[in-house]
Amino acid sequence: MRGNGTAVTEFILLGLVETPGLQPFVFVLFFFAYLLTVGGNLSILAAVVVEPKLHTPMYFFLGNLSVLDVGCISVTIPSMLVRLMTRKRSVPYRACLTQLFFFHQLAGVDCFLLTAMAYDRFLAICRPLTYSTRMSQTVQRILVAVSWACAFSNALTHTVAISTLNFCGPNVINHFYCDLPQLFQLSCSSTQLNELLLFGLGILMAGAPVILIVSSYINVAAAVLRIQSVEGRKKAFSTCSSHLTVVGIFYGTGVFSYMRLGSVEASDKDKGIGILNTVVSPMLNPLIYSLRNPDVQGALRRVLMGKRDPA
Repeated sequence: MRGNGTAVTEFILLGLVETPGLQPFVFVLFFFAYLLTVGGNLSILAAVVVEPKLHTPMYFFLGNLSVLDVGCISVTIPSMLVRLMTRKRSVPYRACLTQLFFFHQLAGVDCFLLTAMAYDRFLAICRPLTYSTRMSQTVQRILVAVSWACAFSNALTHTVAISTLNFCGPNVINHFYCDLPQLFQLSCSSTQLNELLLFGLGILMAGAPVILIVSSYINVAAAVLRIQSVEGRKKAFSTCSSHLTVVGIFYGTGVFSYMRLGSVEASDKDKGIGILNTVVSPMLNPLIYSLRNPDVQGALRRVLMGKRDPA
């Protein structure tokens, strides 16, 4: 028995499917989804790094977002694939908490980075004359550094708080990775303080960024509607629509994951939400940002073909 009263030394992750016949199909599906996600996001990152046209604040944040997407899917999917391949579903207690920490660290940075991208669009469209000074390279780096620091504090707080709970059994998690709601259900001590902490920090980590994003885009929409040129409006809206789509997917899945605590019946639904959050969203982000963006499309073509922009 651990010093904090925890008798459980490992957890059993049931994964996505328990039927042995479906496991090879799930392995192949998620293996290729992982390769596609990592390849797509690293291609975006390479395009941002090597293409001079993309050396702007918006694409600086997009490159950082690509790194986060690779990290988020790498925290959850490779370990799931290993368990499918080895048919070993047990996860040590410390490994479970480590996965939880890194998942919340990366997801937390995502929250603030999406907010920084909305602020960038606000300055570019509503404050164009002072944009270059307000969004200098120093400001960009400070925004990214603060995002990582705030997310680290949030992830560390949750990890330390969950480590104080007692786990006396059962130790079966009906999910494919370790996360707070599922661990709350297994604790044999009160989780009221942990749930209040999750709710309070959730407001700071998600609520405040959402308010800032919405207020930024209200101002952006008002400024765009004042543009006389139809082509100008179309270009302004196209640079914002991709970001709004990613924000909607990210925060939508987050709300469903953490605002329905204590619902055992929702475990299977939580797996689907987890797939959206950890696989579908990172996989779609490169497609969303490049689909209606000729600059990114051209840069990706040149990167994949090994050519540089002659300009």
